[in-house]
Amino acid sequence: MTATSADTLTRRPEARERAQALLSEMTLAEKIGQMSQVEATHGYAPDYLAERLRAGDIGSVINNVDVGIINELQRIAVEESRLGIPLLIGRDVIHGFKTIFPIPLGQGATWNPELVEEGARVAAREAAKCGVNWTFAPMIDISRDPRWGRIAESFGECVLLTSTLGVAMVKGFQGDSLATNGSIAACAKHFAGYGAVESGRDYATTNIPDTKLRNVYFRPFNAAVDAGVSTVMTSFSDLNGVPATGNRYILTEVLRGEWDFDGFVVSDWDSIRQLQIHGLTENDRESACEAVDAGVDMEMAGDAFSGNLSGLVEEGRVSEARIDAAVMKILTLKFDLGLFENPYTDPESLPGYASEPALEAARLAALQSCVLLKNNARALPLDTGAVSSLAVIGPLADAPYEQLGTWIFDGDPDLSVTPLTAIRDFVGEDVDVRYVRAMQNSRSRDTADFDVAASTAAQCDAVLLFLGEESILSGEAHSRADIGLPGAQEELVRRVRAAGKPVIAVILAGRPLTLSDVVGEVDAILYAWHPGTMGGPAIADLLFGIESPSGKLPATFPRVVGQIPIYYSQKNGGKPPNRDNVVHIDDIEAFAPQTSLGMSAFHLDTCFTPLFPFGHGLSYTNFVYENVRVSDDEIELGGTVTISAELSNRGDVEAEEVVQLYTRDLVGSITRPVKELKGFRRERLRPGETRTVSFDLHTDDLTFSGRDGRRVVEPGLFHAWIGGSSDIDLHTAFRIVASRS
Repeated sequence: MTATSADTLTRRPEARERAQALLSEMTLAEKIGQMSQVEATHGYAPDYLAERLRAGDIGSVINNVDVGIINELQRIAVEESRLGIPLLIGRDVIHGFKTIFPIPLGQGATWNPELVEEGARVAAREAAKCGVNWTFAPMIDISRDPRWGRIAESFGECVLLTSTLGVAMVKGFQGDSLATNGSIAACAKHFAGYGAVESGRDYATTNIPDTKLRNVYFRPFNAAVDAGVSTVMTSFSDLNGVPATGNRYILTEVLRGEWDFDGFVVSDWDSIRQLQIHGLTENDRESACEAVDAGVDMEMAGDAFSGNLSGLVEEGRVSEARIDAAVMKILTLKFDLGLFENPYTDPESLPGYASEPALEAARLAALQSCVLLKNNARALPLDTGAVSSLAVIGPLADAPYEQLGTWIFDGDPDLSVTPLTAIRDFVGEDVDVRYVRAMQNSRSRDTADFDVAASTAAQCDAVLLFLGEESILSGEAHSRADIGLPGAQEELVRRVRAAGKPVIAVILAGRPLTLSDVVGEVDAILYAWHPGTMGGPAIADLLFGIESPSGKLPATFPRVVGQIPIYYSQKNGGKPPNRDNVVHIDDIEAFAPQTSLGMSAFHLDTCFTPLFPFGHGLSYTNFVYENVRVSDDEIELGGTVTISAELSNRGDVEAEEVVQLYTRDLVGSITRPVKELKGFRRERLRPGETRTVSFDLHTDDLTFSGRDGRRVVEPGLFHAWIGGSSDIDLHTAFRIVASRS
């Protein structure tokens, strides 16, 4: 499975010719107008934007979802301006519109591109119903620091998983043709390296060597470009000393020069003027010059372009040809969207919000996103025949807004079905469900209700603890230095545990949390992320065994914050740790003198392994992998090897398993990761069933960017693993040769 195998978007063949003809009629002021996006949320937008619309000074508006207002804005632009150019209507439609799907990180845990595509399709139709024709998604930043709040918007730490799901989301938003009613233009963001901000602080600096940019952070964007993404957004962050919004290397040399991207580049919110704050430029005029020269085609929400580009062209510092190139791309997208034929929105032409198919898609996505991290002594699933009373405790059991997660401007919490509601609906009169909120919110340190919670737990047969983070604790500008359970939740766990009953923790959060202090205090952990509108029914189905959990972690869970960054595809280093060469701070007798002899790369005060590895996720059955093998011990460059294994369901329930293929290039001209995901698929097996699972791996799938920046695949020995997580030992090997002797 590769990210670049998806069908690309079908574009209207006449769009460029029509755009070129229209461009030839435009004045410089009208061209610059197309490069300007303005906010439209300050009251009745047609009143205060009408004059600029008539003058052709606006190419796009952002953040208005009133279809009446949007249609009026379009009417003024089309019927009262000289050239009648319709507007792009932008909105952050990140993981749903009215019907909210799991946060993207949760969708990453599904490892299911078809579900991700369907979620984006639902979101596109609902957004288009109110006039939106452009979304600022998917976010495909590789995210390896869970302190970063925006990890919630990502698909996690893995290049292949992010690339594959990012392409699926692009296809879901855009469909087969942008001109189809209900399709909207997608925007791959944030280019590039935003997920590597220092210490996980949003908007901070990034320093990434070129080989790592090309082998890690660029690759999802390259896949999105190959799949026909319409637009790309720049990152807020500084990249190797040059902020992304003014970075000609990434925007012009790489994005356009190497990848032939023919869509347009939009800045992030006011990030052009922020070049001055970074210290790259002296004022807004210089910022506009740097950004347009770097390759930014449209400014979001600022006025550096509208206030300065005309003067810069007159001075000869910016060529009108550069302006023309930007406007051509913007106009071409508008023609591709069919806006010149039909700029207006008829809400009745699209399905209603939160339709039955939309809610079912959201439920299925939530179901497959949940990851069973721990399940001692088969604490799950709960048996309603053996449990007559159930304590439901915690601040997130019945929090309809919080379960929606970050970036849900248009989400409707009234549509949310909470876990408490779903549990009560499922058990009916058969089980006595006793609910104690215990904490006002996830950040509370008030323990006044903990005695009630502990007493209720003692009186019931089992306890469901709903813990985690409120939605406000993740997302943009919501980074955390301490990513343990906030507030007094750890104390709540200990108090409830002391009641002596089985304790199942269901955790709703926007990031991986450090759970070392509570993992030993509970019998099972179901990680539900922020699961969206239908999170409650999905969680209930899993708790009571209607379905077996099948989600797998899209990001590594550290034991403690000090391990960050920790991710599955790290390099080996010259002194890699293993269980034979690691000592711990409490093992005084084992301490060695300060010498490099026999030492390795680890922290004295924690284990060198994560708490839960990338790809981890348990099931209610027992999946067994055996007989990993290759079709050929040697393959030539340009050839294909088939890697197979036997997968057996040795348990007593039917279930789905996410089968994962990893490889390692043992010797390279630059050092290579210890493991790289190269394929994955979902397999559903009945009890007792055994199936051969195979992956065809072409040598092109093993390429990497070398010292000179060009992609190469080098002859040599490779290891290959097939299993249920990245933490697997069963492997085989094959060798790539230049030619067989």
